[in-house]
Amino acid sequence: MSVESSFVPTDLGRLHVQQSGDGPVAVLWHSLFVDSASWGGLVDRFAKHRRVVVIDGPAHGRSDHIDRDFTLDDCADAATRVLAGLDITDPVDWIGNAWGGHVGLLLAARPANPLRSLVTIGTPVAGLTRRERVTKVAPLVALYRALGPHRFLMKSLSDALLGADAVAAQPEQAARTMAAFHDAHRPSMLHAMTSVMLNRADLADRLPEIATPTLMLSVRDDAMGWRPDEARATAATMPNARVEEVVGGGHIAPLLLDADRVEQLVLDLWAARAV
Repeated sequence: MSVESSFVPTDLGRLHVQQSGDGPVAVLWHSLFVDSASWGGLVDRFAKHRRVVVIDGPAHGRSDHIDRDFTLDDCADAATRVLAGLDITDPVDWIGNAWGGHVGLLLAARPANPLRSLVTIGTPVAGLTRRERVTKVAPLVALYRALGPHRFLMKSLSDALLGADAVAAQPEQAARTMAAFHDAHRPSMLHAMTSVMLNRADLADRLPEIATPTLMLSVRDDAMGWRPDEARATAATMPNARVEEVVGGGHIAPLLLDADRVEQLVLDLWAARAV
């Protein structure tokens, strides 16, 4: 299957985009720390049914370096610019992993909502508590600022994002996924970690505004937190959302361990929207 690669200018720099397949548009945006390689074989699977647009988020993958902090709303603005830059005017099916899910939720909450359907994978909507910020996240950011992608930090992130089962099941894909963090431009990644993780806003007040059909995939044993019961409580505040559980020990893990189920759940959502 042919893949087209391009860059689209936004206020957060040029974002790298890959496109494949034909038909209605589906947009994929990955988790913090990694890049579009984290989707693995799901891109080709979805491209059998859609024109798939895969975005490298700001400061990630082949997208431009960045020299400032930014907000999730800035990311949603950048996503809108990507759609306009690719002359996409019809509503799109959005699939977001963690960070990508946050961007999708914000897009769906806007008056000029560009989404036809929304899938979030391992995307908690609550902001960090003060305890989480002080005891977990701030030390992680400080460690990266001091040491960069030190082997201790790489191991800790791999355990949190993927889990041992995913690494054992697909070691090559796990290595490709984590390589994005190891090879990232350090000052840019630091801005991204501060913006998307340390300073992440609580999105709960935006959810009742989202009428887009939404599927929230809760990762069963996600070490980063966001239990299935929390996901169901979140979905209950939305007009048209439901929750399904997927397998994994971190919010990227289902893309390796439970790709068949992720694919089928997404295709079922798309089929329901076609009725």
